[in-house]
Amino acid sequence: MRTHLISIVLAAVLGAAAACIPNSSQAASCCGGGSAASLSVPKYAVAVADLSFDTELYDGYWDQKGSHRPDPPESDLKQFRLNVGLGYRFAKDWQASISLPYVWNDNTYSGTSSRSDGLGDTTVSISYDLLDDKSSWKIYEAKDLIPAITVGMSLLIPTGISPYDDKNSSFDITGRGFYRLDGMLLVEKSLRPWNMSLSLAYGTYFDRSVNREYGKYVEPYTKGLGDRFTASASAGYTFIYGTGGDSITTTASYAYLNEGNASYNGIQASDSGFDKQSLGIAAAYSSTDHNWGLRLGWNHAIQQNGWGHNFPTTDVVSVGVRYVFL
Repeated sequence: MRTHLISIVLAAVLGAAAACIPNSSQAASCCGGGSAASLSVPKYAVAVADLSFDTELYDGYWDQKGSHRPDPPESDLKQFRLNVGLGYRFAKDWQASISLPYVWNDNTYSGTSSRSDGLGDTTVSISYDLLDDKSSWKIYEAKDLIPAITVGMSLLIPTGISPYDDKNSSFDITGRGFYRLDGMLLVEKSLRPWNMSLSLAYGTYFDRSVNREYGKYVEPYTKGLGDRFTASASAGYTFIYGTGGDSITTTASYAYLNEGNASYNGIQASDSGFDKQSLGIAAAYSSTDHNWGLRLGWNHAIQQNGWGHNFPTTDVVSVGVRYVFL
């Protein structure tokens, strides 16, 4: 209990002194539909509406020792997510957002087929702009090196279908089934046309009582999931074209995810945690007036030994459209 309380406090402190982002689509048929990335409302805007669609294709997994293994022959595992999000800047430096995915699972594994759909887990967040980036074209003095720093917190709400609902297959779930509080930190720097970012998040799940697993009732017990840490770094270049100032920004990124071991009635279950590393590329278009934005991205889990453990390797292709309300 004391350790869990410390974890909650750490998440809150990191959020109050650190963070805003996302956890990009976490998802997966194996562990539930994920939360879409939190939205960022530009300083010049009032709100942002975002709609995106993810296709996640599974291709093997890392075992508990970190060795990459192929799926059984003739396996075909897929998950699709439609993510709807809205961000609102309610004060000069404060903003809030909410995002909700709808998830479709379409899987064939070891000769057994399964299809399901439903809501994923909802994410609500609040963040504060601690520092602003002046986005200089050239560095003339020390203050030109100051990055934008955003700190915040998010709450994952288990609105999806979890292993503790009336589903008898791990391939049918769309959510984790737990509340999670995350503290987040986002650091961004633009030296136009270049841009860089670093995102960190630390989250802790709230324990819950369980009396059903995959549709079967069990003797009640208390379950907790391990604390989660995510980190990502990116670098990009913006191309300006035409006389109106339309732009295309290309980005390359690296992401790391780690979740600790789960516990049952306070006893930790060894080898139940997981981690993964992945690489991504993306391109985003922004209109002259910055109202409309389009993007296309690809995230690839590194299918080599030692780049993850106890987790599937996937490719995620994402397309999205965003509208900024001025």
